Amino acid sequence: MTLDLADPDLYTTDARFGMWQEYAASDAKIWSDPGVSPSGFWSVFSHRDVSALLSPKAPFTSEHGMMIGFDADHSDSSGGRMLVVSEGGWHSVLKRLIGPFLSRLRAPELRSVLSQEVTDIVERMKSQESTDVAVEVGPRLPAAIVCEVIGVPLSEREQLIELTNHAFGGAESSFDKMTPAEAHTEILFYFHELIERRQREPGPDLVSALLADGRLSTEDVLVNCDNVLIGGNETTRHSITGAFHVFQKFPGTLEALHADPELADRAVEELVRWTSPAAHVLRVATQDCVIGDQEIGKGQAVVGWLAAANRDERVFRDPHAFLPGRTPNRHLGFGTGPHHCLGAALARVELRELLHRFSAESRGVRLRGEVNWMRSNLVQGYSSLPVSVDWR
Repeated sequence: MTLDLADPDLYTTDARFGMWQEYAASDAKIWSDPGVSPSGFWSVFSHRDVSALLSPKAPFTSEHGMMIGFDADHSDSSGGRMLVVSEGGWHSVLKRLIGPFLSRLRAPELRSVLSQEVTDIVERMKSQESTDVAVEVGPRLPAAIVCEVIGVPLSEREQLIELTNHAFGGAESSFDKMTPAEAHTEILFYFHELIERRQREPGPDLVSALLADGRLSTEDVLVNCDNVLIGGNETTRHSITGAFHVFQKFPGTLEALHADPELADRAVEELVRWTSPAAHVLRVATQDCVIGDQEIGKGQAVVGWLAAANRDERVFRDPHAFLPGRTPNRHLGFGTGPHHCLGAALARVELRELLHRFSAESRGVRLRGEVNWMRSNLVQGYSSLPVSVDWR
């Protein structure tokens, strides 16, 4: 079967869930002709096929790029240098350097930042009759945490958070005259300046640690800081926004969490599964191979649709429902294999804090407008989700 699965218009309505469910259930392998992707690509959808694609022993690489548009003949310029698009020894080096800044071990140091940011979010929402959480809430918490990890001074965080929101789908009125691409360029300029400062005045932050290692060029430091900023912000923000969608769509969730706070850990996993902000990942075959019964040629790109695999009804009972106590929950929301999301522990801490606070302080959430999805084949996220809250 041939279908242009790169078309972002396919992902602006709930219809995609029916499409993905059908493809996952039939173990479909679909070819998309050249278009957004210069050479075309294969797609897999079932939990089994996506897991096979991302397996450590699978004959695939991320070094050409990890999203639709890249392949063996059209490689990401950061391939082999940036954590998410590197393999082997260099990937291990970067994981050892960056991992401690994103691990559970570092979470206590970030607790005060996390608590203060959630408190500010709650107080701001209490002062408003309605809040568009996709714009005003979702982006703030992960961006604040990532800024702390990278070492962005407090006085500069608001500006970087606003730039990040705009560069990756936000709608900040102060940036009306700047395109998202221009906002991303401004972020890179900012990192250049921050790197120069940390070369003169090192601190206990990620930039200083990468510079001190000696194996990374300043350009390597730059692209990996950009990777951490994007990875730490762009997916978690949509799980945070999605939490409010869950509170509205499944009204018993808040009371269940309020009655049993210990449920939060399992609810976090279910939130990542149900929202699946990283819609797809791409790999390129390093040799002729087979997935299921489909032959894949060396150099061909294969896309694993994580969001489809996370609603595979053969693995998840009642997959479209949000079940806060779901167990087992072998979701692929953070990927799997050697490129399992390095920031997963930090994302879990952020989401757990949000669930604890909102279940303690609110009884319910009501929609105050339309749910608008982002027009994107990469990020399954919200461009608008206006809500009002029934506070306890």
